[in-house]
Amino acid sequence: MQVLVVGAGIVGLAIGRQAALVGHAVIVAEADAHIGGGTSSRNSEVIHAGLYYPTGSLRERHCARSRRMLYAYCASRGVPHRKLGKLVVVSRDADLAVLEKLFTQATKNGVEGLRMLDRTEAIAMEPALACVAAFHSPETGIIDSHRYMLALQGDIENAGGVLALNTPVERLAPTPAGWEVRFGGREPGALTVDAVINSAGHGAQALARATEGYPGERVPRLVLAKGNYFAYTGRPAFSRLVYPAPVPGGLGVHVTLDLAGRMRFGPDVQWIDRYDFNVDPARAAAFYPAIRAYWPGLPDGTLVPDYAGIRPKLTGPGEPAADFMIDAPADHGVARLVHLFGIESPGLTASLSLAEEVVGKLAE
Repeated sequence: MQVLVVGAGIVGLAIGRQAALVGHAVIVAEADAHIGGGTSSRNSEVIHAGLYYPTGSLRERHCARSRRMLYAYCASRGVPHRKLGKLVVVSRDADLAVLEKLFTQATKNGVEGLRMLDRTEAIAMEPALACVAAFHSPETGIIDSHRYMLALQGDIENAGGVLALNTPVERLAPTPAGWEVRFGGREPGALTVDAVINSAGHGAQALARATEGYPGERVPRLVLAKGNYFAYTGRPAFSRLVYPAPVPGGLGVHVTLDLAGRMRFGPDVQWIDRYDFNVDPARAAAFYPAIRAYWPGLPDGTLVPDYAGIRPKLTGPGEPAADFMIDAPADHGVARLVHLFGIESPGLTASLSLAEEVVGKLAE
């Protein structure tokens, strides 16, 4: 079967790889001139353990399973990564119940090695930390997301698949011969394939609306939540990732480290109605008190704007967080067509397992 995957971000590349590995002829079409130029290049590069997600949700089902697969994949392909571990902390006695609830959820999700810590134990692990309690997740890590994408691309090409860059897919139409795909770019045209998987990220809703025969009422709204990051100009104060309790729309302004040892903070949650990747330096005023809740030693004037990502959410301010949405033939009744919506965090971590489920749905 010839399968077109639309979108060469992390999830689209993982899907393309999986489809190629099970024997399909694969084309991955990407509107940009290079892979992973959207959400995939503007995230925390964290390998999540699977702590937060409601048991039974797609996020929960795929995050921890895929995290195990991802560590093995990185080791086998030489993708730079490091299992640093993470502390989830609270700074007030009033938030202890929130921490305990998170710990219970993570335990229910089967995350390995979790340990609740009192203040003394947590500070023994990270002396710069201030907290009343914490728990330790040893399975959390970091990854070079670009090297990961290059490895996925290599697997696709080694299995006979191809990448079509600068190829925006504009319309999908079912025909007796398969799906007619109309694409733009410098050399616009059309081709016919057997099956289509829409993993276009922020463009997924627009492509779904441009899919003939697909019920328009099934297309969810797209809500933009910007996450800003600030880099720290001094020496790293922590050796692990440090996360406060989650906030509506995100996981709170947390400490992340990259593979070069650089420390940065973010992301926050900024609800927006248009695309803008600039980081407003004035937002640092809100970062300082948020960070000092767990790191009171943060010096003034040490945060500088770094980068921003935009989450393709399905729900907005004050609404419960939506799960990933995989709309497959068994759901919408159109053969050999899968649309993915709202694939945000932990999409990187969940990518390998998610790809297996998505490719399996082509047989429905």
